[in-house]
Amino acid sequence: MLRVVGLKVKFTICKTMMGTSVYNAFLSKWHSTINMQAKNFPNLPPQLPARGTAHSRAWFRQLLFLQGWSFEGEIPDLPKGVAILMPHTSNYDAWYALIGILGLGVKISVLGKASLFKTPLKPLLEQVDVIPIQRNSKSGFTEQAIQIMQSREKIWIGLAPEGTRKHAQDLKTGFYRIATGANVPIVMFALDYQKKVLRCLGALQPSGDYEQDLDKILTHYQGQFYPKRLEWLSEPLRKLL
Repeated sequence: MLRVVGLKVKFTICKTMMGTSVYNAFLSKWHSTINMQAKNFPNLPPQLPARGTAHSRAWFRQLLFLQGWSFEGEIPDLPKGVAILMPHTSNYDAWYALIGILGLGVKISVLGKASLFKTPLKPLLEQVDVIPIQRNSKSGFTEQAIQIMQSREKIWIGLAPEGTRKHAQDLKTGFYRIATGANVPIVMFALDYQKKVLRCLGALQPSGDYEQDLDKILTHYQGQFYPKRLEWLSEPLRKLL
C-alpha cells in the first residue's frame, strides 16, 4: 500500500516538472501498459470456485502491477484442491498472494480458529471465507478440514507448508494429509521476490507416498521462487537455491 501512495507522490512531482500536456500523454501510455499487463492474467477455468466480479478482478490485477508484480502460469481447472504457497518468510507474502488471487478471481478458503467467530470479526471472516475449525475437537484439525472439503462441491483450501515465517527444518505435513484424505490435488503457488512474480506451478495428485510426492513438489519449485527474507527460508527450499 505504501508503494501505491509513493507512486501518487511521484506522479505529482512528474506533473509539475513535465507540464500538464506531456504528463497527460505519459499517464495515458502508462495506464495502457498497466491494462495490457493485467490482461495477461489467465482466464478463470469454469470448474474453479470463483470470487468477485470482472470489475473487482481487473482492479486487483492493476493493484498488483502498480506494485511492480506480475503473474505467471495457468490455473488448473479443478473444483477442489489444496493450494500451497511457498516460500513464507514475511508478512508481505500474504499481501502479494492475496492481491494476486483476488486478481485471478479464485476463491481460496483458509482455516481459522472457531473462537474468532465469537468476536466482532465474524462478518469479515465470513466475507473472506475463513472456515472455523474447533481446535479442541476429538476429530482433530486435519480430519475436520477433510470433512469440510468432502461436504462441498467446490472448494480450494489455502495453506503455507512451512507453517512459520521463521527458519524451519522441515515442511509441515498437514497440507499433504488433507489432500490425501480428501482425495484432491495439491495446487502449487510460488513467490519470486527477485523478479516480483507470483507463479502457479501446476497441480499434483498425491499418491500416498509423502516422501516421493514431496520430491516432485520441490522439483516444481526449483528455480521458480525467491524469498523476501533469505535467512528465514525453510531448509527444504534453501537446498533448492
